[in-house]
Amino acid sequence: MSSQNPKRAMFEHLAAVARSLGSAHRLELLELLAQTERSVEELVKLTGLTLANASQHLQQLRRFGLVEARRSGKHVIYRLADPEVVRLLEALSRVTERNVGAVEKLLNSYFRERDRLEPLSRRELLRRMRDGLVTVIDTRPPEEFAAGHVAGAINLPLSELKRRLRELPREQEIVAYCRGPYCVLSYEAVAELRKRGFKAVRLEDGYPEWKAAGLPVEQSANL
Repeated sequence: MSSQNPKRAMFEHLAAVARSLGSAHRLELLELLAQTERSVEELVKLTGLTLANASQHLQQLRRFGLVEARRSGKHVIYRLADPEVVRLLEALSRVTERNVGAVEKLLNSYFRERDRLEPLSRRELLRRMRDGLVTVIDTRPPEEFAAGHVAGAINLPLSELKRRLRELPREQEIVAYCRGPYCVLSYEAVAELRKRGFKAVRLEDGYPEWKAAGLPVEQSANL
C-alpha cells in the first residue's frame, strides 16, 4: 500500500471491503445476520453450506469489519458489525437493478411474474398503520420475529398461513414482509392471500431495511 498517496490508500481499503462482498454466499449470510445474530451451525443449516465453507466466508466478512463474533459456550455467534451494512446492501441492490441487464430479466421472469402489483413503500405503510388501515404480517420464522419486527406486526410464517387465515380481518388490507426485497416468503404469502379473497400487498423490502430507516420496531417480550 502506497504511503505517498493517501487517497489511493483509502481507495485500496474501500476496494478490499468491496471484494469481501464478491460472493453470493457472503451476501446471503449478511441477509440472514441482518435478521438476528446466529451461530455458525445455524447459518450452515439455513444456507446449505458446509461448516468449513461457512466459517471461511464469515472470517472474510469479519476481517473487513462487516460482521463480528462472540463465543457462547462451544459456539461462535455472529452478528452484523454495523447497522450501515444494511444500507450498503440496499445501495448495491439499487445500482445493480438499475444497470445490469441480466438482473432486469431475472426480476421480470421470477419476482414480477409472481407479483405484478406495485409494492408498498415504507413511508406509505407507516401512514396506513397510523391510520389503522392495514394489518401487517411478518412471514419470517418465529426466532427472527422475536429478535425484532415492524412494530404492531403479527408473526405469520408462510408454513402456518393456511391454518391461521381466521386470524386475519377480511375488511382490512394485509401487508406482508420478510427478510428483504428478494425474500420469496412475502411473495408466496401475498399470492396465497389473494387466492383466498384477501386484499394483500407486499412491503417493498424487509425488516432490516425498515429498521435501518429508523422506523418503529419492537421485540417479543419472551426474547
